[in-house]
Amino acid sequence: MMRIVYFLFWLIAGLISILPFRLLYVLSDLIYVVIYHISAYRRKVTYSNLKKAFPEKSNDEIRAIAKKFYKNLADLVVEVLKIRSISARAMDKRVVFKNYDIIERLYKEGKSVFVAIGHCGNWEWMGLRLAMISNHKPFAIVKPLTNAYFENYMSQLRTKSGYNNLIKFKQTYRTLVRNRHQKNIVIIASDQTPTRDEINYWTRFMNQETPFFLGLEKMSKMLDMAVLFFDIVRVKRGHYEVNVKVITEQPRETAEYEITEKYVRQLEEAIRRKPDNWLWSHRRWKHAKERSTENEG
Repeated sequence: MMRIVYFLFWLIAGLISILPFRLLYVLSDLIYVVIYHISAYRRKVTYSNLKKAFPEKSNDEIRAIAKKFYKNLADLVVEVLKIRSISARAMDKRVVFKNYDIIERLYKEGKSVFVAIGHCGNWEWMGLRLAMISNHKPFAIVKPLTNAYFENYMSQLRTKSGYNNLIKFKQTYRTLVRNRHQKNIVIIASDQTPTRDEINYWTRFMNQETPFFLGLEKMSKMLDMAVLFFDIVRVKRGHYEVNVKVITEQPRETAEYEITEKYVRQLEEAIRRKPDNWLWSHRRWKHAKERSTENEG
């Protein structure tokens, strides 16, 4: 049965991918109505997250941010499906990098790079565009989906034309050690929620105590890789700007937690500047600090 469902999805997704952008966003408008007004997809989680993050905002302001977020989420759905047939020319017009000369300089200096992102804007388009233009060998760290069929579909999209080399989350360090003699650029979304057993660092983020992975900091120091933050901003529908910012070029000279804190502060600033641009529907604050203090290190 699951194979039949997947085949139907694959067929419909393929048809959606060849739609012109004008019709693609008509479909997105319909998806918005379904996920926000009809099914109320994770609406309680979204409103709860927004109220915790912005206690100073009124209910009307929270509602306005939520609606914008769901419209962006609907756009993200169809834009990800569009990857299957999108051209390099379209990507060139729709994803624009600022300060990209930083990456080019690091390549000339022989440095590999970690790119720390949040779930802002369209991170999938960003990864595809980066792999198209970067001289570094591109890698993307991913957490596999629970459904094997859809995990395979997303992997195919992410490795479109061989642009990205995917690393399963728990195999990151081993894979990068094997490739350490190359100049690599590694995309990692560091705003995901650790499991309770993985929590070893807490910090104040968006008005509440929040656990973060320390893997980015530890691996960058062990492998001596520069760390950049990509601020991915939706400038208008279907168009994104990626602002390249330096966290550190000399990770081994940083203090403990310095890299993690710089990442968190830059992500927080980006979210506060454009709050509808982040993925509010995931349960980012499902762990309470007082219940997990035994995991701090």
